[in-house]
Amino acid sequence: MDTTTLAAFLAVDLLLVFTPGADWAYAISAGLRDRSVVPAVAGLIVGHTAYALMAVAGLAVIVANSPNVLTALTVAGAGYLLWLGWGVFRQPATPAAAGAGGQGAAGVSRLRTVIKGAGTSGLNPKALLLYFSLFPQFIDPATGWPVTAQTGLLSTVHLTVCAVVYLAVGVLARTVLTTRPSAARAVSRVSGAMMIAIGALLLAERLIA
Repeated sequence: MDTTTLAAFLAVDLLLVFTPGADWAYAISAGLRDRSVVPAVAGLIVGHTAYALMAVAGLAVIVANSPNVLTALTVAGAGYLLWLGWGVFRQPATPAAAGAGGQGAAGVSRLRTVIKGAGTSGLNPKALLLYFSLFPQFIDPATGWPVTAQTGLLSTVHLTVCAVVYLAVGVLARTVLTTRPSAARAVSRVSGAMMIAIGALLLAERLIA
């Protein structure tokens, strides 16, 4: 795979990742609520990594071409986003106090944050379709690279971009809003509303289709 193709993919991928969505909303919420955004971002990356492994293995093609499986995945993802978004909207996050909570409680909280992050990105069928609508445009079997290797390289680039952008979003949310509790609650409620809207749109799209 030549550097021109890789640079073109990076440019398109950056545009997509910079588009706010459920991952952004979760990163912002974690940035305001938690002492570190790393567990939340790690969870989001876990979800994307699962899709990357499926893409490398070629299994996602089967899922994408199966209406029943895709419908089930969409409904599950939409329901999860609705539930998570309502929780964020009902109890908006505010900047966490340093040192709050014990070590054991913090460990449980971090694990829960990772799991929720993995669910946020892993149950989003748009991420699945991204791999098999965007990736094929940049994969060329004639280059001499195995398709699996090309898919793995593009997946690595995508995961890196996601990690950097989501970390920046969470840290910026925490830094900018840490001294503005009312603004933090407002942004948190907007994040929750965004999750609810995305979940509702996913359900509507599936029902209309």
